[in-house]
Amino acid sequence: MKKTNITIDDIWKIKRLSGVSLSPDKSQVVCSLTSYNMAENTGSSALWLLSTFGGDARQLTVCGDKDGQAAWSPDGGLIAFVSKRQGDNAPQLYVIAPDGGEARRVTQLATAVSGIKWFPNSKTLAFISWVWPDLGDAKSQAKRLNDKNNDKVTAHVVTHSAFRHWDHWLSDGRVPHVHVVNVASGNTTDLFRATHFELPQFDTDQHEYDIAPDGKTIAFNFNPNTDRRGDQAYDLVEMVVKSRKAATLIAGGKFTWHHPRYSPDGKTIALLSNNIARSMDDDNKLALFDRASHKVSVKTAWDRVVNHPLKWSHDSRHVTFTADEASRLSLYKWEVTAATPKVVAQGGTVSDFDVAADAVTFVRSNMSSPPNVFVRLDDSEREQAIENFNDQLMAQFKFGAVREYSVRGWNNERVQMWAVFPPDFDSTSQKKTWPLLHSIHGGPHANWGDNFHFRWNNHVFAAQGYVVICVNYHGSLGWGNQFLESNNGTFGSKEHADIEAGTDFMLREFKGVIDKNRLAASGGSYGGKMVALMNGRNGKQHGEKRGKKRGGDRYNAYICHAGCFDWRAMYGGDAGYWFNYSLQTAYWQDAEKFAAQNPITDIQHAKTPTLVMHGALDYRVPDQQGLAYYATLKSLNVPTKLVFFPDENHWIVKPQNSRLWYREYFAWLKKYVQR
Repeated sequence: MKKTNITIDDIWKIKRLSGVSLSPDKSQVVCSLTSYNMAENTGSSALWLLSTFGGDARQLTVCGDKDGQAAWSPDGGLIAFVSKRQGDNAPQLYVIAPDGGEARRVTQLATAVSGIKWFPNSKTLAFISWVWPDLGDAKSQAKRLNDKNNDKVTAHVVTHSAFRHWDHWLSDGRVPHVHVVNVASGNTTDLFRATHFELPQFDTDQHEYDIAPDGKTIAFNFNPNTDRRGDQAYDLVEMVVKSRKAATLIAGGKFTWHHPRYSPDGKTIALLSNNIARSMDDDNKLALFDRASHKVSVKTAWDRVVNHPLKWSHDSRHVTFTADEASRLSLYKWEVTAATPKVVAQGGTVSDFDVAADAVTFVRSNMSSPPNVFVRLDDSEREQAIENFNDQLMAQFKFGAVREYSVRGWNNERVQMWAVFPPDFDSTSQKKTWPLLHSIHGGPHANWGDNFHFRWNNHVFAAQGYVVICVNYHGSLGWGNQFLESNNGTFGSKEHADIEAGTDFMLREFKGVIDKNRLAASGGSYGGKMVALMNGRNGKQHGEKRGKKRGGDRYNAYICHAGCFDWRAMYGGDAGYWFNYSLQTAYWQDAEKFAAQNPITDIQHAKTPTLVMHGALDYRVPDQQGLAYYATLKSLNVPTKLVFFPDENHWIVKPQNSRLWYREYFAWLKKYVQR
């Protein structure tokens, strides 16, 4: 079979895995599998069962549009999941037997269901629903929601600091409460009703709370502040389910406490902790709370970010989690008596996992392979893939090499860089030269990981004939707190030096093969901010020397997606309070220091052709940022083009919009770089 280069249409043919849950007897895994239809511009998700001992996958659900969040009951008799089906106005809780049959709806709540978790008795489930705390029963909640939806007034009226998040407003007064439902009867209780408790309103999920192994209490993280923001300390609270009496186990202050997990023996609560008094970017540390003594210990010897969820081994001896190490997200286990953890499954990128008995299942991808489900049935290092949903499709494509380099960047310090080459790249021949394309990650406290990215896919970029490089600049995640915080207060400068060092390295390493006259840089979010900054700074540095020949910059083209353009206006985003800390000043305090980190400061020197893309529903980097950047470049007579999506947020998630995004991306590069 002749192999072909991968395209964006091919990316949308790949089935996407999420939400693995391992049966108590470790014989089966249930997962959610999402497929997309480009012609209909839609996606649908169904639950599938995978055998850990071999055999074909079996589709478990067929009626739902978005079946997900699957969880086995502790006795293995039922699988609970969340779905929005015919007759549902909002996602509801369903259960189904693992041997199939019809799924049964358990809840009928107007305020929707998410974040489900079983009680140990396999008869009761907890879940999250966003409710008005001043109302009582579900009927009154439904009436207010109906009145709100039918109200001709659509204004948002707020007084709190955090009023939007990603793509939705936090203005209607609803907050996330933990509920309990009897699976047989459907009788539901709001555990937080008539209390001041609520879960955090940012990316709320089932890992914000946990249920004790005896089913008598729940533990959850709670922000006690009246004006709640993401930079404040959380308390750890425990509530008795029957009486709904609650007590604070650990009060926040210098430290914040979050994402609790009871040990199976009931003696310990594992949770995450950050020293926010030291730094807003302090790494998540593993903490252990002893329920008998009420003493907490924090594991501080390992300088990496511990991610949630935390999951205990069946014998309560160790905690399993994922963590970044040099841009690889691996699965670790931490013996409670040890100073540092050990790797269970090496990334790539482990994006999801579950444990049962002495087995673990996990989802892993790398730069050249989409997510697959793997299993390890015992404590050995033997692992095996247990599905082949995308194998036949992926076998059709040829990929170029992926290489990892260590580059001397700012101040001659080492930074990591990925390079993804076109499928037919030949470094030994100078008969054909290749253009170079930067793919700059956002954050900035994130990284370009070894993962199969469905939004910015480097192999799709490379298949168009570009050598693609991804620099993990100063401030990137995976090299410890000092490196993570190294760009705070100097935003843009160290990153810029690292990115330019990546260009210089590739031109030296592949002299005469990579064309120094065909260079481009693209980035999204903070990466978009970087190309906006580079447009001005490089234009200022090289304008007089190269203006007539190269448009005032070493790069032929920039592409800015959802990019930050003016830090002052970024206070209108959903995390304005974050900038004072990361910039280490505010625009009303130290104007010179603030301006030194602001892309808009040198924009008058921009000369390089720039494609600007943005979504109207982006509240992290508001659309005004992209519109202002585009209008400024037009005023400066810089060749520019705007691609604006009225129905997209920070990401481009609809298939046909994504295809247009890639078409515009490649057309811009072809016009100004390929030549």
